[in-house]
Amino acid sequence: MNGHGQSDRPIVPVMASNKADEAAEATEGRGLAKGNPRQQNTLRAQDREGAPSALSRVRQAAQRNRNERFTSLYHLICDVEGLRSAFYQLKRSSAPGVDGETWHHYEGALDANLCDLSARLRRGAYRPKPVRRVYIPKSDGKQRPLGIPALEDKLVQRRAVEVLNAIYEVDFVGFSYGFRPGRDPHQALNALHAGLHTEVNWVLDADIRGFFDAIDHGWLVKFVEHRIADRRVVRLIQKWLKAGVLEDGEWRSSEEGAPQGGSISPLLANLYLHYAFDQWVQQWRTRTGWGRVIVVRYADDFVLGFQHEGTAKMFLAALKERLQKFNLELHPEKTRLLPFGRYTAGRREERGERGKRASFNFLGFTHLCARSRDGKFQLLRVTERKRMRIKLRGIKDELRRRMHRSVPSVGRWLRSVLQGHFNYYGVPLNGRALSAFRFHVVGLWYRTLRRRSQRTCVTWERMTRLSKRWIPPARITRSYPPNLPAVSTQGRSRMR
Repeated sequence: MNGHGQSDRPIVPVMASNKADEAAEATEGRGLAKGNPRQQNTLRAQDREGAPSALSRVRQAAQRNRNERFTSLYHLICDVEGLRSAFYQLKRSSAPGVDGETWHHYEGALDANLCDLSARLRRGAYRPKPVRRVYIPKSDGKQRPLGIPALEDKLVQRRAVEVLNAIYEVDFVGFSYGFRPGRDPHQALNALHAGLHTEVNWVLDADIRGFFDAIDHGWLVKFVEHRIADRRVVRLIQKWLKAGVLEDGEWRSSEEGAPQGGSISPLLANLYLHYAFDQWVQQWRTRTGWGRVIVVRYADDFVLGFQHEGTAKMFLAALKERLQKFNLELHPEKTRLLPFGRYTAGRREERGERGKRASFNFLGFTHLCARSRDGKFQLLRVTERKRMRIKLRGIKDELRRRMHRSVPSVGRWLRSVLQGHFNYYGVPLNGRALSAFRFHVVGLWYRTLRRRSQRTCVTWERMTRLSKRWIPPARITRSYPPNLPAVSTQGRSRMR
């Protein structure tokens, strides 16, 4: 404990790996799930130790018995103070749902609204509203459907996620990184970086076609009931799944899928893949495969590395059969098996092969095999070109909308955009792509300023001064991934 009467801080102590030669793995203790420190432990008396909070007791019970089913969780979701904490975690500027309710308007009578919501939840009178369907562009030019729930639905879902995370964060495996508290894409990238520096010779880059729209409600409810025996919680999840979609003023029922945009959807997606994919992979590589097999999954996008080509092909065939059982299928255009690893470049040179090097995309980065100056294997991660083109196109459109605003106003906006870009893509060996991105943004701003008037006075000398003042320089913001034994897996399940 970090203090008398307080929950453990999210500090993960690193312990030695079980096998010294498995450098890409590490066993670690588990810190408190993100968001739970708000649940402070209660003190009965000054001379007694603090009693654990309700969520802490749920987490401890889940850790003690991995097969235990929880029969009394619904009252934690209905708790007014828990709902209040969840309300202040919502984005204040998020788009309203079908009822038009906004965060600021709901806060005007927060106490009364939360008491009324809690009472409706307790007596079973709470009815989720249909989600409002909107579309956003995808990197491949298609449209991604998003569902925007009503504010009260977001609120109850956020609270339910807090309660359920106390259970499922104990169960989820180490190589699952998407939409989990305390985890981010760069941890998944670091884990993949560590795995590819082992005896990996083949990489399977896979993506599930329309995953969120293909989730089978029947299977999902069965997966929930593995750990949740509280029928009120199960019915609450079923209500959200059956709420339907409102698009162009027309309501449509949803017999399958989980609309992207709700707070509960990422947790349900991880739960679905935990039973349909994660646990099966763990067993397959232990019982069937041979050689080293590594796995890194971020939501429905995952990468596997294999030591032997035969193992990779056998796994791919078994994976297709496994996913079909749960109403899922691999995307034929985004799923590839390719030679990739520390020995690939040398074997390529021995065979005298020329042409484009094998590469794959994961979490916005193109991964390539390269060699350092002293001839050692080097994993090159550069900004995915398609992502960069889409980002530049969006900046160009926004600059046109801001054309007649003041230069300082536009400069401050561009500074925040580029700083966010550098913070994510600023990995080692990606400096050239960062500099190219900055160069194109400066050029777009220069052309926008020249279009403000037919008698323009914007010269490159002035543009250079403006860019030095407002546009941050391209720089590497991320350090090299930690040494291979230090890669975070955070749990009993291994990353390899």
